[in-house]
Parts: sequence; structure tokens; C-alpha cells
Amino acid sequence: MKRTLFLLVLVLTVLSACGTAPQPTPGPTLTPTVLPADTPAPSDTPAATLTPTPTLGVGSSQASSADGMLLVYVPEGAFLMGSGEGYSDEKPVHMVNLSAFWVDQTEVTNGMYALCVVAGVCTQPLRKSSNLIDYYYGFEEYTDYPVIFISWQDASNYCAWAGRRLPTEAEWEKAARGTDGRSYPWGSTLPDETLANFDHNLDDVTRVGSYLTGASPYGALDLAGNVSEWTADWYGEEYYASSPESNPPGPETGERRVVRGGSWTGNDRGVWSFHRSIRLPDSPAFDIGFRCVTDARP
Repeated sequence: MKRTLFLLVLVLTVLSACGTAPQPTPGPTLTPTVLPADTPAPSDTPAATLTPTPTLGVGSSQASSADGMLLVYVPEGAFLMGSGEGYSDEKPVHMVNLSAFWVDQTEVTNGMYALCVVAGVCTQPLRKSSNLIDYYYGFEEYTDYPVIFISWQDASNYCAWAGRRLPTEAEWEKAARGTDGRSYPWGSTLPDETLANFDHNLDDVTRVGSYLTGASPYGALDLAGNVSEWTADWYGEEYYASSPESNPPGPETGERRVVRGGSWTGNDRGVWSFHRSIRLPDSPAFDIGFRCVTDARP
């Protein structure tokens, strides 16, 4: 009987152990983080930065890739051309409106012109001397001096090679005197040896850009004295009385070309910014050089 009771207890114990399964230990609950609906997700691409386009104006400049010339900017607008105190062909005073353009800061130099000669486009100056210097063109000491003994066609060919052109008479005058009617590039003060190379002060040409105090309102140099400068225009004695109000091109035909600016040989009247001189286009001289201009792109 005891044996039977013992076996019964044993069987019940085993059955109890088999019917109870161990329960797993619950793990942590993961809750996803949700961005608020009105919060934008971060981006690796920065916002575009807009660089404003520089505005051209008085004082703007650029360099030519062809010859290294620095050009200064002349804004669009009107100016008074001619003078009541000048010669008859400088009258009447009239309003002229010009498109914006760039003008060479100085006269074209020997060194610049030589680049065009080497390129096979330009012919050498008629002479290699100046008034006092026997070895002038083609010599290193005078590389930065204005090229002279150049015909009108030589000057025109050079400007075309450099991607520019000769200035019209109106463009030249505006570049020299600005819009306030001044008589000289620097103002109304009579010229002296600190402002320009004129009236035989040196009896010859000098290095371009030597008279910084003689600059025009736009920063152009040597527009009075040193060498006179070819312009694009044929000469018309009475052209001012009938010329167009906007961008006058000069007469269609003629015998002589207009030369501007006076030279080292001219007196104080000869270097007036409104003074007109004339020369046969195929007559190079020791006191004539040139500078170029180009249209300002919109």
C-alpha cells in the first residue's frame, strides 16, 4: 500500500513538471521618432548664392587680350561738342548723344604696334626715328613711347587687328572733355609742363601716361599733347551745322582726316579738347599717333 502511494505521488509530480512551460521575459518597447509634419528634412545641397553683375560706370576698365592695352569706360549719354571760342569749323556748339564705348587709356605704343607687325598685319612705321632720337621704333628703351610715322590706314589696320577701331571725332572729344564743357581734359586751367607735353617743352615725344594729373574725366591719358591722334572721320568744315544728334559718323567722303589732341609742338590753343586739325591720310609724321576704341556690349 505504501509502495502504491509513493508511485502515485511520483507520477503526479512528473506530470505537473511537463505541463508548465517557462514564460519569456518581456523586452523593451521601441517607439519610432516621427518628425513634425511642418519640419523640413535636412539637405546636403546649399542654397544658390547669387553674385550681382558689376555695373559699368566712370572708373571701370578692362585690358585687351590682343595688345595688353588698358581701356577705360565712357558711359552712354549726351555732351556738348564744339566751342563758341574756337575757330569757325569748331562751331556751333551742339548737343551730341553717344552710345557707351571703351577707349584706350593711352596712345598705342611702339611695343604694342610691333606685335601687329610681327603678326604680319601692320607695316613698320615710315621711319624708326623721332624728332631727337635716331633709334626710336624697335628699341627696348622706347617700347612704352607712342608709335609715330603711322599713316591713317596703318592706324586703322592696327585697331582692326586688336579687335577695336579708330574713334569717331565725337567719341574722341567726349573721351577728352566729358560732359561739363571743359576746355582741356583736366578742366579749364591753362596747360603747363605738369599737365601735358606741349609747346616744345621737351621738343619730342615722351613715355605714354607720364602726365597723370592731365587725365580726362574717364581716366584717359595724353589726350592733350605728346602726339596728335588720328580719328575715323573725314574732315568737313561745316559738318557741325548738319551732323546727326546721335553717334555722328562724320562726312561720307573727303580729302583729309581729322586729327585731334594737339602734340608736343602745339601751343595752349592747339591742345584744346575741341580743337580740330586735319591731315592727308597718307602723310605720317613725327608728331602723329593714335588710340583705339570699341563699342561697349550691352
